Amino acid sequence: MKKVMFVCKRNSCRSQMAEGFARKLGEGKIAVTSSGLEASRVHPTAIQVMSEIGIDITDQTSDAFSDFNAEDYDAVISLCGCGVNLPEAWVMREVFQDWQLDDPDGQSIETFHRVRDEIKERVENLIQNLV
Repeated sequence: MKKVMFVCKRNSCRSQMAEGFARKLGEGKIAVTSSGLEASRVHPTAIQVMSEIGIDITDQTSDAFSDFNAEDYDAVISLCGCGVNLPEAWVMREVFQDWQLDDPDGQSIETFHRVRDEIKERVENLIQNLV
């Protein structure tokens, strides 16, 4: 089973939504973790927009990227363009992608919905390519 790490700046919105989708859509197919260049909180609006489509991310935690080891993961996905800030060991995994999605934090609910839907589509493609 492939192990996937989603990374973002604060592990608050985008990476949390990606983790939620990957856990649900990739259940039994991939193992998933998310982290941030710094830890913060799981954004309440991210929790809300995911619950609207039946995915509960309330038990997910915001974790610091530095708490993990690159060699434990097959795929590393940056959601914010932060790939340039990652140590080389992370960028050199079997799969590395930098999705560069808009940060919905502080934006309208419509932005959260749009980013959520973009993440879902990309996670579905990722799972297909890894399995």
